[in-house]
Formats: sequence, structure tokens, C-alpha cells
Amino acid sequence: MISKLCNKIFQDAINDYHLHNNIDQPIHNTYKISTIEHLLYLKCWIDTVQWHMEDVVRNPEIDPVEGLQWKRRIDASNQERTDVVEYIDSYFLEEFKDIVPSATAKINSESPAWVIDRLSILALKVYHMGEESQRSDASEEHKQNCTVKLNILLNQQTDLSASLDDLMADIKSGEKYMKVYKQMKMYNDPSLNPVLYNPK
Repeated sequence: MISKLCNKIFQDAINDYHLHNNIDQPIHNTYKISTIEHLLYLKCWIDTVQWHMEDVVRNPEIDPVEGLQWKRRIDASNQERTDVVEYIDSYFLEEFKDIVPSATAKINSESPAWVIDRLSILALKVYHMGEESQRSDASEEHKQNCTVKLNILLNQQTDLSASLDDLMADIKSGEKYMKVYKQMKMYNDPSLNPVLYNPK
């Protein structure tokens, strides 16, 4: 089951990050570069680092210049995240290239990699909500509320994992087929963003 592999690697990446909990710590991805495991670990590592950058930039006391620097780092990270999603889809396109879809095959609203993207973010939500549900300096009400939310997130994780496995099974059987639309982001492209190609 692909979801089991994803959830294990995502948890490993999140735990590895929190050993030092430092945004600038180097990644230590021990999986072979050409493997899906390498891509999954990289994906979740990027998400984990970006999660903590998003926390920093929301400090109401942050210096505006510093805040802009963080915003640009987050933009760069988000582009990297999107690139890795496309690498994951490319991996699956290659894996499924010899499968002939049935005459009634349908396309899914999301490609496998974008479901995996959601699963990675969900793993981070579970981790951090779990932390909040056990915070020693928080009120009992806060911890109880976070426990309720954690249980919902865990249920969502179970459902999304099952949906991913079903999608992969349907693609392998030819009941569904993959169709990937490459990113069409415009704001990073100097030829498409009017602020960049026609600065005032």
C-alpha cells in the first residue's frame, strides 16, 4: 500500500527535523535518489521546514524587512514543493506507462502526487496538534480541544490514505488513468507577471 509507505516516511522526516528543530539544518535523506522513497522524504522535509517558516513570518512583532525576507524564502520553498510534486507524478507516469486504460476509464480530480501532497501536510497537522494536546503550559480546556481536533485529523488521515490506495489500485487496473497538468504558475515567471515584465 502506497499510503503506508508515505505515512511512515513522512513521520520519519518530521521526527528527523524535530531532533534539532532548526529551519536551516541540512536535510539528511538517506534514500537512493532515483527511488520514490527519496522523493517522499524530500517532499515532507520541504513541507516541514516551510511549516516552521510560516510560523516565524506570522510573528506580529516581526521587522517588516525581515518579514519580507521570510516571505521570499517561503515563495522559493513553495516552488520547490510544487516541483517535487511533479517529480512524484512523473515517477508514477513512468511506472504506469504500459497500462492500457479501459474504454470506460475516468480521470481523477487530483493526480496521485497531489493526494500525497495533502497527506504530507496532514502528517504535519497530526504531529503539531499532538504536541498541542500535551502542552504542559496549556490549560486543560486547550488540551481537550486539541485532542478533539487531533482525533478528527487522524480520521481524516485514515480516509485520505484509503482514497490514495484506491486511486492507485484503479490506475493499475485501468479503471482510472493519470493525466498531469504541469504547473502554470505565473507570479514567478518574469514574462508572465506584469510587475516583473513592466515594473513601474
